Amino acid sequence: MQSLVANRATLIWLGLVVATCLSVELFKGLPGLNAPYVGGMAVTAIAFLKTRFILLDFMELRHAPRPMRLFAECWWIAIGAIVIATFRTNFFGL
Repeated sequence: MQSLVANRATLIWLGLVVATCLSVELFKGLPGLNAPYVGGMAVTAIAFLKTRFILLDFMELRHAPRPMRLFAECWWIAIGAIVIATFRTNFFGL
């Protein structure tokens, strides 16, 4: 049992589960959070952080050759920036 808890993949999986639960609560809306876009942007940010952990640890890119890992890191940052920019544009009409 102790080796299961000490395993990096298990700890990351547990963190992903907690992040998912937090996202669900943010999506439902927290009391005192008047602006729905704040919760939406927070859920989106959490989703992209989860994507990074999945890419690095479950798709085994953490120890991949440098160009492959660099491509994966740039990919998730670019896609996250595009999604958040689109999200912001829809709410603020920029």
